[in-house]
Amino acid sequence: MAKGPEIRSIVFDIGRVLINLEPDPLIRLLSSYGAGQLSLPHVVSRIRLTEHESGRLDGRGLLEDLAALVPDPVAHDLLHAKWLDMFELQTSMVDLAHRLASRYRVYLMSNIGDLHWAHLSREFGMHRIGHGALPSYIAGVTKPDPAIYAQAEVRFGLVPSETVFIDDHEANIAAARARGWHGIVHRDFASTRDSLEALAVHTG
Repeated sequence: MAKGPEIRSIVFDIGRVLINLEPDPLIRLLSSYGAGQLSLPHVVSRIRLTEHESGRLDGRGLLEDLAALVPDPVAHDLLHAKWLDMFELQTSMVDLAHRLASRYRVYLMSNIGDLHWAHLSREFGMHRIGHGALPSYIAGVTKPDPAIYAQAEVRFGLVPSETVFIDDHEANIAAARARGWHGIVHRDFASTRDSLEALAVHTG
């Protein structure tokens, strides 16, 4: 049987792959200022998150959207702090990315706004993982739009058949596969590691 193309580049999503989201501090703050019972999907549906993550709405604009969710006045500094206080580093996945970077070209590509990117870089050194990153607010477009994948190909010199993308959303992986990339839908560390090894990627 003919051997398939060798994987040379591995692209990681960030949210729910390298970090987990813990929105309870933000939800509790909004509820304490009169927003009632909320969930993260409810909050996201009522703010201009896509515009923020594609760079069309800056951090101040996003904080104004969050402030508009509550009837009582709330300081933007407090909203800012709670918007940032929602991340739990997935150390096993981050360690995997660092190990892979010693043998392969490793990149990050994620739907993320300027506030979260600056925070993750400052607190967790996210910008130092691998060999480059393409945050969506820099790209001007979010996954699963084909344009962000095309930008990554040009920016990082990716060969689609030699590239694997790891993301927690089926739609984002489908968009990568449509361009000829390999794709792994991330569920947990063990299954992602096994999927990489099935592609003959050395994960140790």
